[in-house]
Amino acid sequence: MTYATLSQRRAALEREWARWIPQSFGSDAPRSSTSVRGEVAQSWQRSLRTVDPARDSAPTTSDVETRWAQSPLRGPVTELSDQLHSIAQDAGYIAAVTDETGTILWSCGGPIMQRRAERVNFSPGGRWDEAHMGTNALSLALTTQQATTVFSAEHLVAALHGWVCYCAPIRGADGRQLGVLDLSSTWDRSHPLAMSTVQSLVSTIEARLHSSPTPAPGVQLHCLGTARLVRDGRQVKMRPRQLEILTLLALTPEGLTPEQLHVAVYGDRPVVTSTLKADVSHLRKATGGEISNRVYRLQTPLGCDAVDVLTALKTGDTDAAVRLYRGPLLPGSETPGIVQWREYLEVGIRTAVLTSPDPEHALLYGERAADDIEIHEHALRSLPPHDARRAIATARLHTALRS
Repeated sequence: MTYATLSQRRAALEREWARWIPQSFGSDAPRSSTSVRGEVAQSWQRSLRTVDPARDSAPTTSDVETRWAQSPLRGPVTELSDQLHSIAQDAGYIAAVTDETGTILWSCGGPIMQRRAERVNFSPGGRWDEAHMGTNALSLALTTQQATTVFSAEHLVAALHGWVCYCAPIRGADGRQLGVLDLSSTWDRSHPLAMSTVQSLVSTIEARLHSSPTPAPGVQLHCLGTARLVRDGRQVKMRPRQLEILTLLALTPEGLTPEQLHVAVYGDRPVVTSTLKADVSHLRKATGGEISNRVYRLQTPLGCDAVDVLTALKTGDTDAAVRLYRGPLLPGSETPGIVQWREYLEVGIRTAVLTSPDPEHALLYGERAADDIEIHEHALRSLPPHDARRAIATARLHTALRS
């Protein structure tokens, strides 16, 4: 839609808003029918009972940090935060996520849009449900449980007439509405591709929500993109060195001699053997099982995300490998054996993605490889010309080329 057409549409909506809204505040409905969209007119009717169209910003709640900490959306949104930042900044938008009440829990965007958003409290803590902020994309998506766009003077509050907002609900595995994802910008940046981007991002968030496993019994080693050991659903406190040793043993099921493990951990540095023996002794207690002596080998089954990815790569299951790969092996570790395994896994997963014709593999892996130009180019080559996900791949490529 051209700027002139958008400007004409905005002017028509402003006239319609001015015709009905000011004199209807405090009453049940506008005094006559209106030509605005049905769902917007109905929302105006509900909103005018509680919201002053002249208000300048959204009210605030004080417990947003607690809400965000307890929200099931925090994990998947945090994992996608780099992608959301990239899309918002490159396109001149601001992204926001709410809970089921319409309270914004998280937002991001470029500095100009951030300042504009803060003026109307479109930021964490802002209450954007219909009862507090009237007709807007967030409140409509929550009310109708459908993806929706609200343009310029379709907003009940006059302070929002310079905005366009695209929003879609986020549902949990049980179908319950958990909140919404919104992309907003100035009215002149209105573009139909924005809604496709929102829906694609919501699909990714929901997929992560629906695939989140329940805590498994036994011992689970998480070493891709993180470093922690969980036993019967509870994290076990361990020193980084001990997690490194456990990871090396998990990735080498045939075991390592004390000499081999010493080299893998310390390289050619002169470290007494008693140090390694003490760490192995602690591991025996932490895992609830035994590690054999002559050859250090795990004798008790141990779940490990890196082993799962390695198995998927060996069997040619790229779909499982990409889905399970959460980032580099023990990021930050400089232990020689860990560095070697990290490079092995990264080369393996990247090669599998680049040889896969499925664009979803490149898109999913691209979340973890923001600077990998070749991966983003491969995603674009693999996607059909009119696929809405091209917006994500293009934004990532643009960011990678600039970095």
